[in-house]
Amino acid sequence: MKRIAIEEAFVTAEIAAEWKKVLARPDVEPGFAKMGESILAQTPGNAVLHSRLLDIGKERISHMDEVGIDMQVLSLTSPGVQVFVPDLATRLAAEANDALAAAVRAVPSRLAGLGAIAPQAPEAAAREIERIKTLGLRGLIVNSHTFNEYLDAPRYAPIFEAMQATGLPMYLHPREPAPSLVKPFLDYGLYFAGWGFAVETSLHAMRLIMSGTFARFPKLKIILGHMGEGIPFWLQRIDNRYLLQVKLGAVTKLPRLPSEYFHENFVITTAGVTSMPALRLSIDVLGADRILFAADYPYEDDAEAVRFLDGAALTDQERKLISHQNAERLFGLS
Repeated sequence: MKRIAIEEAFVTAEIAAEWKKVLARPDVEPGFAKMGESILAQTPGNAVLHSRLLDIGKERISHMDEVGIDMQVLSLTSPGVQVFVPDLATRLAAEANDALAAAVRAVPSRLAGLGAIAPQAPEAAAREIERIKTLGLRGLIVNSHTFNEYLDAPRYAPIFEAMQATGLPMYLHPREPAPSLVKPFLDYGLYFAGWGFAVETSLHAMRLIMSGTFARFPKLKIILGHMGEGIPFWLQRIDNRYLLQVKLGAVTKLPRLPSEYFHENFVITTAGVTSMPALRLSIDVLGADRILFAADYPYEDDAEAVRFLDGAALTDQERKLISHQNAERLFGLS
């Protein structure tokens, strides 16, 4: 069966070099500093990971052949350009998009891409979204917060206007918690992917819902990885407590329930989750047509992800939808 994996990471050498400069500064964000001490550190154990992130050519394709993945949808790895000053971030995002588009043109049957933007420069980001479309990339990637801000803030409206105009979806990808949130996460490794990433990204998604962003921009499509960052499990309670807050006058009433916006404006991926109970709950809550396969290469074991998908207790139609048909529909892939 065809398999399209849609949360597959890369980085450019220049962005990786600029990260080192940020990590050396005394004012580096606490969560990003922790990343510099762990997965971004220059250690022998990380050498293979870093080389795989830099490769978007023959070796990556060879690895895909080995594990049985037909296509990867590549995106700039976290935190992307979102730790840089606006001008530098804008330039590096554009250059990364050019490199990604070239890699896709070389093997269009095996690679597709999501373009990077610099949210810290919203008007420039909107123009880059338009250029991402002309480059033939299939959507955009945002790695959660940017300098402690979330996209529900009014100044980011140009990004959503450009998304609606182009029809491009956004992958809202995790990173470590923002400075306003991170302090309790700095102990015990809680800032990392096992907990802090999901807290950060699900908070961002909920801010978009509760701020009325989807009431203002109803055509937006947001992708959440890691089985929806936990939100599918909580949707009934989210609605229940939201309605109580409306009754008490504690929040502004939205035109629709939070869960309705999640069903309408979000899709989720399996990235990094190989749990049948989690997958079955997500199918029961959202439907198999809103779940896409992802392996989270090279951070996760993509061979394990393939084995999980192949062996999961799914109907043939559910497996086809999750393996490739939903990605083909969302991204316009043949």
